[in-house]
Amino acid sequence: MVLAQLYLSMFIAFFKIGLFGFGGGYAMLPLIQQEVVETNEWVTVNEFTDIVAISQTTPGPISFNSATYIGYTAVHSNGHSMLASILGSAVCTLAVSLPSFGLMTLVCAFFFKFKENRYVRAALSGIKPAVIGLIAAAGIMLINGFNFIDYKSWLIFSVVFIASVRKIDPILLIALAAVAGFLLY
Repeated sequence: MVLAQLYLSMFIAFFKIGLFGFGGGYAMLPLIQQEVVETNEWVTVNEFTDIVAISQTTPGPISFNSATYIGYTAVHSNGHSMLASILGSAVCTLAVSLPSFGLMTLVCAFFFKFKENRYVRAALSGIKPAVIGLIAAAGIMLINGFNFIDYKSWLIFSVVFIASVRKIDPILLIALAAVAGFLLY
């Protein structure tokens, strides 16, 4: 694929994801998977699962991190240079963030004027169940994408879940889970 065409395709795909990705990064994951794995085949399911895992551990919103890694991987997998791949990262990250930036600018300008409007309240109430469904779909997709979930993984998950409910420091939990994974596997 011609590099300029690939950049344009990635920009359009990630702009759509950014525009319709209500509910934050985890709610966007099914949209991202649909576009990059199934529709455009820029990355494989295994690459996507790895990218999501890395995006979760990297500081910042998961949707931005995923876009960055997918942009790099898609361009690099097409045989282009590292510099072209880095530009692919920038294209995807910019595309996924532009709709949020534009919409938030508009929302902030008008929200305080219309926040008590019954139509605005009704629209926000209608979006909530859709967001919950998208986040649940992301969780199911991630569980299905991992072929190596076993009792050790569930054990680590359970301990970390209970510890997080008890308000243990999340950074400490990530570090301890990494050590447990290293020792158990």
